[in-house]
Amino acid sequence: MKITWKKQSKVNNKKRSLAALSNLPFEDQEGKPTKAEEEGEFRGGKTLDSSCGPSTQQLADSFQAQGDKLAEDGKYREALGKWENALTLMPGKAVLHEQKAQVLLEIGDAWNALKAATWATELEPSWAEAWITLGRAQLNFGEPDIAIESFDRALAIKPDSEEAQDDRKSALHLVKRRKQLRLSGLSDTENRFVVGDKTDSS
Repeated sequence: MKITWKKQSKVNNKKRSLAALSNLPFEDQEGKPTKAEEEGEFRGGKTLDSSCGPSTQQLADSFQAQGDKLAEDGKYREALGKWENALTLMPGKAVLHEQKAQVLLEIGDAWNALKAATWATELEPSWAEAWITLGRAQLNFGEPDIAIESFDRALAIKPDSEEAQDDRKSALHLVKRRKQLRLSGLSDTENRFVVGDKTDSS
């Protein structure tokens, strides 16, 4: 069986011009940019006007609350989407960056967790939990030396933090283990065991 396209009749073969279409969303009827576009306030077909609906803060809080609920339910990717929406509206909110870092650690994305946690500490340098999350991200990324520094910063802010103390001990253990590997002649960057067939030449 051969499949072919039907040829359309030539009666309705005229192409429409753009002039026939009116009220296109990207330009007004005269083809000039609108005032909102010229001023840089155009976003997705609407201007950013507080009288149109909820404030940016309220909308960001709503997205954050939805993301929190999704994260509690174990729906991490959906939570990340909601938090990304909130961060688009309020990029300076350190709590969102820190929560994002925790969820990224949960799903195994250490590099992006490291970036998000770094943002949280830059935005709120006196927040111990942000430093703890940064230290955990650094540990998961394979940087225990730097993680110890982050845990020290957290402990300087909040000396009685058991989480920071426990995580610092874990990082110290990894540093000592790496040092033991180096002293024993084994490399911590190369595979210690080679898998493959060895032939005897005897």
